Amino acid sequence: MLQTYNTANDDILIYVGDKLYPRSEAKVSVFDSSVQGGDAVWEGLRVYSGRIFSLEKHLERMSLSAHALDFKQVPSKEFIQDAIFKTLEANGMRDNAHIRLTLTRGEKITSGMDPRLNTKGCTLIVLAEWKPPVFPPDIKMVTTAIRRNSPLFLDSKIHHNNLLNNILAKIEANFAGADEGLMLDQHGFVSEANSVNVFMIRKGEVLTPFADNCLPGITRAHVIDICKDLGIPFKEKNLSVTEFYSADEVFCTGTMGELTRVNNIDGREITNRSNLPILKQLQAAFRKKTETEGTPLPF
Repeated sequence: MLQTYNTANDDILIYVGDKLYPRSEAKVSVFDSSVQGGDAVWEGLRVYSGRIFSLEKHLERMSLSAHALDFKQVPSKEFIQDAIFKTLEANGMRDNAHIRLTLTRGEKITSGMDPRLNTKGCTLIVLAEWKPPVFPPDIKMVTTAIRRNSPLFLDSKIHHNNLLNNILAKIEANFAGADEGLMLDQHGFVSEANSVNVFMIRKGEVLTPFADNCLPGITRAHVIDICKDLGIPFKEKNLSVTEFYSADEVFCTGTMGELTRVNNIDGREITNRSNLPILKQLQAAFRKKTETEGTPLPF
């Protein structure tokens, strides 16, 4: 599942601070908080047929994460939205594009941890690339020794750029020849994978872990809404890896891959013993959402 370089992105324009730069010139200061301590928040958004899917929800989550980290001089949602529109228009992107939206605490007057050294306000980065969903139709997972952060340590509800917890899990998955690392919480229950939320289906019921130690993703929320709309039984609960082994279907959710089937966990094949096409129903309903919902582009 390793992404490859897309030459269509050779000449993209990237928004940094308050203007657009060619790819080769798009940079932040070595004094920026993202460099000094991973002190930033981010969102991943996708563009479908002239619309940005779930833009309002992503901007709200970014705003709340910045507030939780006590960022100062945060740009308004209107400013950020306008920067996104300008970036997409400058690159001619109306479909098959992915946006990595980053807001750092900003540039420091000198190196150091203290946020009071940040006197210039936040740094906004809008990186839009030509990038369709990157996950293959089926992926393999392996349970990692790295546990997902709990609110006891660094709360996963903050969508922050300090991703070493996830990266260490991904390294384990890479060495095991798997696509994603399945991460447990401090009690041994499944939390999420290193870059996606996880669901399982058993005897017609859709189940997902409580969002205690994981980020309650926006795609995850759409799946929950779809279950309600379609009348599919749904429940959040503590789930062990063993329960995932014996599921009829397992899938993961996220902006980068939408809804992706998991066909193997720790060498155990996931077998649909109930023969119910629930995942296909959910994927079709989500695809319809992306085709009909979203914030229209003004160009």
